Amino acid sequence: MLDPLLMLELGALGLCTGFLAGLLGIGGGMLLVPFLTFILGARDVAPDLAVKMAIATSMATIVFTSVSSVRAHHAKGAVRWDIVQRLAPGIVLGGLLASLGVFALLKGAYLALFFGLFVSFSATQMFLDKKPSPARQMPGTAGQWVAGGGIGFLSGLVGAGGGFVSVPFMTWCNVSIHNAVATSAALGFPIALANVAGYVGSGLGMHGRPEGSLGYVWLPGLALIAVCSVLTAPLGARVAHRLPVRKLKRVFASLLFALAAYMFWKGVIALGN
Repeated sequence: MLDPLLMLELGALGLCTGFLAGLLGIGGGMLLVPFLTFILGARDVAPDLAVKMAIATSMATIVFTSVSSVRAHHAKGAVRWDIVQRLAPGIVLGGLLASLGVFALLKGAYLALFFGLFVSFSATQMFLDKKPSPARQMPGTAGQWVAGGGIGFLSGLVGAGGGFVSVPFMTWCNVSIHNAVATSAALGFPIALANVAGYVGSGLGMHGRPEGSLGYVWLPGLALIAVCSVLTAPLGARVAHRLPVRKLKRVFASLLFALAAYMFWKGVIALGN
C-alpha cells in the first residue's frame, strides 16, 4: 500500500505530464523520468535500477496519455496520419531492439548521461528555431521507415514518447509545429507498446525491484500517473493550438534543457557509486 504523500506526489506528477503530453506532443516522458528517478531513489531503490525503472514506467504511461491527447488533436484535424503510417513500422522495430536488448545491457548511469546529451541537442535545435530549407520535405516511405527506427530506438533508451526526436525531425522537414506536435502524440502509442513489451521481458529476472513491479515497470506508480494524466492531456492539446509557433518552440526547448541538466547530474552521481 502506497503512503498518502507518495500518492499525492504521483498524482501531481500525472496531472503535469498529461498536460505537457497534450501541449508539446512529448508523451510526458521528459518530465517523468527525472522525477520518477528521484522518487524511486528516495525509497531505497539502487541508483542504477531506479533510472531503468523510471524510464520503463514513464514509457508505460504514454500508452494512456497518447490516446487521450491524440483524440483532442485529431478533433482539430492536426494529426498527419500519412506520416504516422509510414513511421510506425520502423518505430516498433527500433523500440523492440532498444528495450529488449541494448537497454538491459547498459548501466543506468550511462542511460542517464545519454538522456541528458541527446535531449540537450534536441533542445538547442528547437530553441535556436533554425529554419529548414523551403524545398525540404518528408522523405519517402523507405526513408520514413529508417527515421521511425531511429525514433523508436532512441525512445526506448530514454523512456520518452519520441516527441523530442520526432517533433524537431518533422519541423526540419517543413511540417508545421502544430501538425508535428499532434502527429508526435499519435506516434507515442506504437512507441510505448513496443518498448513496454521489451521492458517487461528484459526486467523479469532483476533483483531489488520495489513491490508491485512487472519487469522494469513499477505498476503502482503507473496506475496513479496514468489515471491523472488522461484528465489533463486534452487540456494541453487545446492550449497548444492557441499558442504562437515561436512561443511553443521556446517552451519545448526550455523544458528539455532543465531536465537534461538534472539527468546529467544523476548520471555523474551514479557513476561515482
